[in-house]
Amino acid sequence: MPQTSARPLAIFGGTFDPVHLGHLSVAWEAAELLDAEVRLLPASVPPHRVPPIATAGQRVAILRAALHGQSRLMLDTRELDRSGPSFTIDTLHELRAEQGERPLVLLLGADAFAGLASWHRWRELFGAAHLGVLSRPGVSAVLSDELEREVAGRRVAGASALRALPAGKVIELAVTPLEISATRIRELLAAGRDPRYLLPAGLFDDPALLAAYRSPVA
Repeated sequence: MPQTSARPLAIFGGTFDPVHLGHLSVAWEAAELLDAEVRLLPASVPPHRVPPIATAGQRVAILRAALHGQSRLMLDTRELDRSGPSFTIDTLHELRAEQGERPLVLLLGADAFAGLASWHRWRELFGAAHLGVLSRPGVSAVLSDELEREVAGRRVAGASALRALPAGKVIELAVTPLEISATRIRELLAAGRDPRYLLPAGLFDDPALLAAYRSPVA
């Protein structure tokens, strides 16, 4: 595989229904640990979960407001712009065609990583990107034998190793987990409450941003 030394591009996907401080804090820490540009990619039709409550346009508006005023985390809407399920491997192939040999890093929570073998064309992921596993300090995910065999020999300890190759390595990133649930946030909003310190403060400046989650007034 060709050698490279470019600054990595990391991607962090999800429904972001809505995006909250838990999402943003781990993405920010990953950007620092990897010295990488991080893009948040809202999924259109997530293959592994129920469809989002908010529309694509509403989720994008919330993300834009949440990311305002900083330049480390960026928004990428490509999965919303194409039809069909949001398969990660398709997104990575698109990015590879655009970015050439630049290192790509797919950011995954430890639980998602442990279930990787259920993903669409999951073995191809290692040829398309490095994998950055967002984990609690000192806690490693328990992997199936099948996934452990695939990961064996790919693990690296330092972020500098990711710059030498465009794809193929796995790194654990110890980040500070914030136990915030999007489901709980939606419940609070539906009940007419404001989850003020669970969401970015800027989302409360415009009542229309969170209107999709609030129950109509009788």
